[in-house]
Amino acid sequence: MKPKAVFLDIDGTLTEPGTNVPPASALEAIRRAQEAGNYVFLCTGRNYAMLSPLLKYGFDGVVASSGGYVACRDEVIYDSPMTDEERDRMSRLLKENGIFRTIECVEGAFTDDGFKNFLREHANEGENSEMLRWQEQIEKDLNILPMEAYKGQAVYKMVVMSPSMESLEICREELKDDFSFCIQEPRGGFVNGEIISRRFDKGTGVLKVCEHLGIPLEDSVGFGDSMNDKEMLEVAGLSVCMENGSAEMKKIADVICPSVTEDGIKKAFEKYHLM
Repeated sequence: MKPKAVFLDIDGTLTEPGTNVPPASALEAIRRAQEAGNYVFLCTGRNYAMLSPLLKYGFDGVVASSGGYVACRDEVIYDSPMTDEERDRMSRLLKENGIFRTIECVEGAFTDDGFKNFLREHANEGENSEMLRWQEQIEKDLNILPMEAYKGQAVYKMVVMSPSMESLEICREELKDDFSFCIQEPRGGFVNGEIISRRFDKGTGVLKVCEHLGIPLEDSVGFGDSMNDKEMLEVAGLSVCMENGSAEMKKIADVICPSVTEDGIKKAFEKYHLM
């Protein structure tokens, strides 16, 4: 059989959201797929530093930072951070519109201290106390540092928390020529989203890996669950959405597999002869 390149989103696909431990069945499937001559890559919005809990499982490479940083084995094959001008312009617009940032670099991520301070000040309002616990847990699990620790490293994307969609739309209008906005469901009264360069996306990462390995696109397989997987699923030769995925992604995907909690990765690997 010809080798295939398999691309796995993390949260909601390879792992349950908010965890860094794949099910044993998924790890078995990945190992067996590699033994059969296939390549298995992480394909994620996370930056490279956030992947350290997962790299120990022996993936063949990563598409990190939503496609801005791509590595195959120990070789970086694509590296496209923001320019300093882009970073500074975006930061200024977000600050002017009261939007909190987490900036993501290869070496780590750095978040505005003001966001947690705001939540503490309004902890008794609505869902803000829950939101504060959620934010602190994410920072602990993914080793996100305060903004004061940022020393000017190259930035690949920004994750934002906006108090309103209107504020976010102002920034989107200003940045639309160079950046795309991936907006998630509101949480705790805030609108959560990612701002990503139009130079790349997860689909770009799939293309770069397949070109590097000499694998035809029709022999690539992408697994995802949410809108930030859209381009990956559109590019991959076979696109798979998890049963726990969004309705929009299920419309895009070629097939749907069982959820992450029902051994979906292993069952799909078996069904589509990846191991």
